[in-house]
Amino acid sequence: MPSPNSHYDAIILGAGGAGLMCAAIAGQRGRRVLLLDHAAEPGRKILISGGGRCNFTNIHTAPDRYLSANPHFAKSALGRYSAADFLALVERHRIAWHEKTLGQLFCDGSARQIVAMLMSECDQGHVELRLDASPRDISHCDGLFQLSLGTRTVRAAALVIATGGPSIPKLGATGFAYELARSFGLKIVEPRPALVPFTLGPQEALFRDLSGVATDIIARCGKTGFREAALFTHKGLSGPAILQISSYWRHGQTIGVDFLPGHEPGWLCRTKREKPRAALQSILSARLPDRLAETLAGRLAQTLEGQTDLTRELANLSDKALTTVEQNLADWQFHPSGTEGFAKAEVTIGGISTAELSSRTMAAKRVPGLYAIGEAVDVTGWLGGYNFQWAWASGWAAAQAL
Repeated sequence: MPSPNSHYDAIILGAGGAGLMCAAIAGQRGRRVLLLDHAAEPGRKILISGGGRCNFTNIHTAPDRYLSANPHFAKSALGRYSAADFLALVERHRIAWHEKTLGQLFCDGSARQIVAMLMSECDQGHVELRLDASPRDISHCDGLFQLSLGTRTVRAAALVIATGGPSIPKLGATGFAYELARSFGLKIVEPRPALVPFTLGPQEALFRDLSGVATDIIARCGKTGFREAALFTHKGLSGPAILQISSYWRHGQTIGVDFLPGHEPGWLCRTKREKPRAALQSILSARLPDRLAETLAGRLAQTLEGQTDLTRELANLSDKALTTVEQNLADWQFHPSGTEGFAKAEVTIGGISTAELSSRTMAAKRVPGLYAIGEAVDVTGWLGGYNFQWAWASGWAAAQAL
């Protein structure tokens, strides 16, 4: 049993992906590590990810797939601990895996295998894990960090903030990392929900009536675009393409949607010559879900000059009208009223400013011995395993310096 006043080499706050990885590696490097989490079990976000199978990394991981006020910050950690490195760890633990679309790697079995693997690695490093632990009175004096755990006081030369961001509060997520960082004088980049569904206002209520309809699209915001599935919901828009583009969206901006990716300009006029007796709605229904095709055709009829009846044969529609239809379908403008917020956001964009940290060690530049890793930091990956890879890489980088 530890003594009432225990000294460690490092105290790590947060037993999520980044904290578990950091604790395991530091422990295996001979450091005496205390890992704390206020939850009753470790890795809660890991357990729910990927539909319970954990999309644990992405083979296409690269720094340009991360958002940050400093787009170069993630290069060092990601370059030194790669997706291949984590995959090797997974295979060493004999966890069966498979690749899905776009380089996403999942467990064949359960996300619990990833948590069990990380716990086994922590055991190898003799990490002391305390769950249901809420540290109080965290301070830094004479080169040591000190905090209270119930009646016990613990100290360490290093303190690692790995408590994540406020996304998915039902799992116990809070803004604790930011409060703690501020208490040590670190700056925070405004946190906001990322990888999150959009809500639509009353003017676009007809699209909310399509709840449950999914289709392949390109979603764009500014110069950035993603081609994946979109899903209409009773509140607005979701699905992988929408979640991806949400990380780039700011309130007030529009989202452009190409409902027919891969269709070259002029396709509708060419179709008119090939199938002059076909109706536009039937042409759309051949390429899109029926309910979506009907809704788009109805809205297009309202916007075209002369209230064009889009149930008429193509032969009776002018090339000019059809070109306008093409352009609208290739860049349909949605005006999100907002997002579904942190409650439905998969991750948080923003967080502890990278200007405060060393990109090589994740150490705070102005507070010796203080580190920040994972989602708590202003580094946010694309959907599809990128954020877990940042957790592994940043946790590994900090562990090398502890």
